[in-house]
Amino acid sequence: MNKPWSQYQQVVVETYSAVKSGKSSRVHVRSVAGQPFPATMDVECSRSMRKLYPVGTRFRIYAKETNREGGKPFLYSHFDWPFEVVE
Repeated sequence: MNKPWSQYQQVVVETYSAVKSGKSSRVHVRSVAGQPFPATMDVECSRSMRKLYPVGTRFRIYAKETNREGGKPFLYSHFDWPFEVVE
């Protein structure tokens, strides 16, 4: 069975609270320091990671760097791909 994430690299990421418009807090995901990507890089990934685990949880995911139409680079991992809780 071919795994679609086999061409992506494993990266450790963490959830964090981000204030939006000074009114509400949302849970986002970013790369962890010491990974091949900057710790400031946002991650698009499974929503369940953000909803089912407390803020600050670290995960190992399969991701690659991308951007949309020349926008700010970010890490992408398909929402349905496996992830592992590492802390």
